[in-house]
Amino acid sequence: MNLYLGLDFGTSGARAVVIDSNFQVKAHTQYVWENSQENKFPHVWQMALFNLISDIPQEMRGDIRAIAIDGTSATVLLCDGDGKPVSEALLYNDSRGVAMMDKLRSIAPGNHPVISTTSSLAKLLWLIENISLSNKSYYFLHQADWLGFLLHGKLGVSDYNNVLKLGYDVGNLSYPDWLTDFVNSEVGKNIHLPEVVTPGAIVGNVTPEVVNSLGLSPECVVCGGTTDSIAAFIASGANTPGEAVTSLGSTLVLKLLSRTRIDDAKYGIYSHRLGDLWLVGGASNTGGAVLRHFFTDAELSSLSSQIDPNAESGLDYYPLLQKGDRFPINDPELLPRLAPKPENSVQFLHGLLEGIAKIELRGYKLLQALSAATLTNVYTAGGGAKNPTFTAIRGRYLQVPMKKAVYTDAAYGSAVLASRQFIVQ
Repeated sequence: MNLYLGLDFGTSGARAVVIDSNFQVKAHTQYVWENSQENKFPHVWQMALFNLISDIPQEMRGDIRAIAIDGTSATVLLCDGDGKPVSEALLYNDSRGVAMMDKLRSIAPGNHPVISTTSSLAKLLWLIENISLSNKSYYFLHQADWLGFLLHGKLGVSDYNNVLKLGYDVGNLSYPDWLTDFVNSEVGKNIHLPEVVTPGAIVGNVTPEVVNSLGLSPECVVCGGTTDSIAAFIASGANTPGEAVTSLGSTLVLKLLSRTRIDDAKYGIYSHRLGDLWLVGGASNTGGAVLRHFFTDAELSSLSSQIDPNAESGLDYYPLLQKGDRFPINDPELLPRLAPKPENSVQFLHGLLEGIAKIELRGYKLLQALSAATLTNVYTAGGGAKNPTFTAIRGRYLQVPMKKAVYTDAAYGSAVLASRQFIVQ
């Protein structure tokens, strides 16, 4: 039997899904971060990676033919020539790159997607100025890149989804001259940008060490990975222009499949390549992290059941935990709007859910106004997909059919990617 393994490293933990050639799930394992700080440490990622694979039944591990990994977009780290991290990991929402915005604007073309406080390139500039480096070679990697390296041993390989926010030109499938000129002239040749492959393309076989420690077949290959939101899109079943996927995880991520590429840093909009089509969208800092700040999972379930999704809450929130958003308003100084706060918890949650739904509506309206495609239906992935009240509220605002994703686990999408059978129409 040929099996395919997808690994997803997200904001709350890591997951693994094994599928067969008919896309049927054969095994599922997970590793939950003990606290929000664990996600910052590469050694924890490594422990999660090996635990996830070890937890797959031994009789299945030997039949795994290919592996693909997704990670959070623009979560990066700097490594030495042996692949050992020399910096802390800068997570997807780390905004210390705000200090590099002037320099970033002087390097990148106007309105480029990398002109963002949380872009991979902004973080690279910050690392260059704040980490003490010798004359040795260093490799700038994304989360999925480094985790893949632990399996195939080839340092400095990424995919064209992860390197988008580094400045890679996904249209021409090459690094643009402005980026390579900067790296060669100002950074120095001792920092290497990743070699880029197509998501799902074979990078190499698992190493003998991995074969011996994890019981994988020496014929098992590791493929180019992707980002968590792209993997969630693949898992959803959406494959036609006009179909969209909203990922309701810790953050809110919108992806609309289109025949037209749109990149507009002014609004935090960027396009990922998906075969010959484009996934146009953006990510807001609103989402499940805000909800969990105020409520436990049990409270969310109980209180949601008391909300009438067809009624207005009467509240006008822009739910954020701290100032700053990326999309549909790209403003690092944008203040949260969470007042007035009613004493009634049901009403307060109602207002929060409506606030997130309004941001989602504003995002899709913006994408359509820029002619990405006409929204036909929305699939939902992530933990928020399990809340029927939230789905009904969002449907009231979006006014298009709301579909439950075929699978809501991004790890499933990565497994499909590993099978190299993903097709868009």
